[in-house]
Order: sequence, then C-alpha cells, then structure tokens
Amino acid sequence: MERVTVTTDVHAHTLAARAIDVVKTYGSGDTQVRALDGVSADFVKGEFTAIMGPSGSGKSTLMHCLAGLDTATSGSVLIGDTELTTLSDKQMTKLRRDRVGFVFQAFNLVPTLTALENITLPLDIAGRKADAEWLDTVLTRLGIKDRLTHRPGELSGGQQQRVACARALAGQPEIIFGDEPTGNLDSHSSGEVLSILRASVDEFHQTVVIVTHDPRAAAYADRVVFLADGKIVDELRGPTAESVLDRMKSLETV
Repeated sequence: MERVTVTTDVHAHTLAARAIDVVKTYGSGDTQVRALDGVSADFVKGEFTAIMGPSGSGKSTLMHCLAGLDTATSGSVLIGDTELTTLSDKQMTKLRRDRVGFVFQAFNLVPTLTALENITLPLDIAGRKADAEWLDTVLTRLGIKDRLTHRPGELSGGQQQRVACARALAGQPEIIFGDEPTGNLDSHSSGEVLSILRASVDEFHQTVVIVTHDPRAAAYADRVVFLADGKIVDELRGPTAESVLDRMKSLETV
C-alpha cells in the first residue's frame, strides 16, 4: 500500500505537533513488530484531527508517540518546536504536565478526590494555580459546576468524562490528546463529550487529536488521518460519518 505523507504548507510556528518519518518497533528478530513504518504528519494549531484505521494499524501507537507517552524507535516527534527525542525523563514529564492535556477512554480519575480536586490535580502537582476565569469558563461550558464536590463514584460515565475533559483543559495546554475518549460512553454522552472537544477548538482555540474507531466521532473533526499497517494511507477533510465509513471500508478490503 502506498504511503501518504500528511504535511502542510504552513510555517512550523503554526504547528502544535509534528511527526517526521517516525518508526516504532516492538520486539526483535523474527518476532519484531513494526507498529509505525515511517509516519510523517503535521497537526496544525487550532484544528481537530481524528486518527483512524483498522485494528492493529498503529493509530494508538502514533498518538502515544506524539503525546510523549511512548518513545519512537527512530524519526522525530515535536510538540511545538520541542523535539521529544532530546528530552530527559524529567523534561518529558514536565512537558506532558505543562503543555499537553489527556482524555482517556477509562477516564483515569482518582476515586478518593472530588471532581474539582481531580480537575486541578495536574496543576496542583505542578505547583500552579488555575486561572480562575478560565476554569469558570471551562466548568460552565462543560455543565459540571453543580457536581464539583462529588467523587467519581457518584457521577455518571458522561459526567466523569466531562470532568476528565475539564482536567485536560484546565491548564490551557498547547494540545489535547484523546485515546478513544468516547469508547465507554453511550451515544448521548458520546455526543456531549465530542461537542465539548469541538467547542474547545472553536471557542477556546485548542488543538485536539483523538484516536477513534467510530465514524460518528470522527465526523466532529476538521480532518481524519487514516493508518493501515503502520503507514498513513489517506486523509479526509470536512468528514461526515458516511464518508469516513466509506473510507474505512475501502481500507479493510485492501
């Protein structure tokens, strides 16, 4: 299958993240798996990108490398103008804490903390104070101001994911990554969370990158990047659920 390089004509300062010829292998010898096979892609500031592909295509691996949760075997990964491969463990931890937001399928909330304590936890660990006006805007937009004293076990799945979204937004990160952020939610809650991520781009000028298998979720994005066998093979702008589904079907029959 022909490899597609997804790049832009814009100057690098408008990029929130960039992958350049990224290779990621696991294992060695006969058992080696090449999860990413020379992936190059640009992620523009203020844009919502969905990464899709068949099971085992490398989409989660790409996101984990972009987010600094995994290390590329070769190639370059940048957040803004910072090359991740040159960072020490301590520097990487600081970058993830200060410049990147995460929304995961499993919510990853601390069960003994209230919703508000979960939201501000990364900032508290960093010794930073949340911007009160910004935090109020986020909490209002997410509709969880009346749930801030509740612990995760007292919240519905959709409410827990809204708390996770607020945590990702609270520190005003350069880029937000979501790994199947609606995977554990019903269709109504999924739509709410995706609307929030869409609004964070449109209203808050955030940059969002999610991995999803759901064409309806991908339709909230500005563009969809498709992976197959560890390579980017296609890109779709202005996606609809139908156009994404058609593209996914064509990948799975190749």
